Amino acid sequence: MSESQRELMKGNHAMCLGAIRSGARAYYGYPITPQNEATEYMSFHMPKAGGSFIQAESEIAAINMVFGAAAAGVRAMTSSSSPGISLKQEGISYIAMAELPCVIANVVRCGPGLGNIAPHQGDYFQATRGGGHGDYRTITLAPASVQEMAQLTYKAFDLADEYRNPSLILSDGVIGQMMEPVDLATIPAKDAPKKDWAVGLGQDKRERNVHTTIYLEPEDMAQMHLKLIDKYDRIRREVQYYEEFRTEDADILIVSYGNSSRVARTAIRHLREEGKVKAGMLRTISLWPYPYRILNEIASNYKAILVLEMNWGQMVEDVRLAIGDKTPIHFAGKHGGLLFTPAEIEEFVCAIDKDPNNPKTAWTPIR
Repeated sequence: MSESQRELMKGNHAMCLGAIRSGARAYYGYPITPQNEATEYMSFHMPKAGGSFIQAESEIAAINMVFGAAAAGVRAMTSSSSPGISLKQEGISYIAMAELPCVIANVVRCGPGLGNIAPHQGDYFQATRGGGHGDYRTITLAPASVQEMAQLTYKAFDLADEYRNPSLILSDGVIGQMMEPVDLATIPAKDAPKKDWAVGLGQDKRERNVHTTIYLEPEDMAQMHLKLIDKYDRIRREVQYYEEFRTEDADILIVSYGNSSRVARTAIRHLREEGKVKAGMLRTISLWPYPYRILNEIASNYKAILVLEMNWGQMVEDVRLAIGDKTPIHFAGKHGGLLFTPAEIEEFVCAIDKDPNNPKTAWTPIR
């Protein structure tokens, strides 16, 4: 690989680079820390790519601009951080009902409320359970590096178009703000696909297409619901992404995602180097659909499972749904925007290894 293919980038910038190279030509956002670099990057680079950039008057305005651009067949994106994403939820629900593809990025900060601008993973439920009103889902991908900020955003647009559904990038202040090399060769520039279902733009001879979210007759709404249910079932079957690390001979399995998985990787290496515990990790990349299948298949291979999250315990519920009572499940959480340290994880793993069924280490936050 030549040096010219690698560029040192901040995570928020890499995410936007991935969007533009995927063929995105519309970005509408509103400032909020810690994702302001995304708005700054798009304000400069989106017009250069021949696209549209607008700093909207609010988060609500931004998501409705995305609705319009997506309906017109343009690859469209918005980004924000936790409180701003909450404001966008009504628009995301409308977009999902209209079956319009787009990408929404959440560079998570600590909540509830305004909280602080430190990184957190407290928006897992919101991201994976729809977040807004009604029955719908967003395809949710969780990068763990600056490289993946670019690659997964690039992929999110393809998934959104394939399934005509919003995709969501769930990042956080660590991944968004850190700088790492990005291999530009892995995200080649391409044009967005043409969309026959898009509303006419005046320069073609397509039939008039209408996108709506209202079906006043219950029978009509029921048919639309069945269509969405079938689509989500297909997404569950076809989209499950994860990475295994040292799982083949592990006694304790760590399950984590995003920046917490980076710290876990360091802890696993150190535990093995010191000859203390054979630990491994399943890093979940698609948070919805969640990789239930692989977790269910491998759970019985381990003495216990440790779920690491920077929240009060959210993904741990999906782990329990995946494996039931097959294997003891333990939870470790960090709060307030504090990050895990390798030493904390190592101490917890060692305690679990000594007594996998000890209730004192099950579902216990690190304080």
